[in-house]
Amino acid sequence: MRNERGSATVWVLALSAVLALLATAAVLVGIAAVARHRAAGAADLAALAAAGRAVLGNPAACPAAAEVAAANGAELTGCRVGEHGVVEVAVAVPVRLGRLGVHTAHGRARAGPGAPG
Repeated sequence: MRNERGSATVWVLALSAVLALLATAAVLVGIAAVARHRAAGAADLAALAAAGRAVLGNPAACPAAAEVAAANGAELTGCRVGEHGVVEVAVAVPVRLGRLGVHTAHGRARAGPGAPG
């Protein structure tokens, strides 16, 4: 019994380290998921703004998408106006993951009226 003295302390410290590591991983995954949702929301709003202009024939559809994306903390990385005012956009949102550095969450969206006929 004497050579087992203090072993509970070692086990508690080891378990505490494992729990801290799991909690940190869970927080980082949560931050990444929120950034992904922010990117998707910014892409949706940018696509809607651009489609509203494109359907009227306004050539400033992509600049409008860039403005809306920036207002939502994202950067417009791609914008394409297709037939019948359908717009496809891609955005990037920077996400800081502590000591892991700054990474990027991407979002894509498509908006516009339905195909005629």
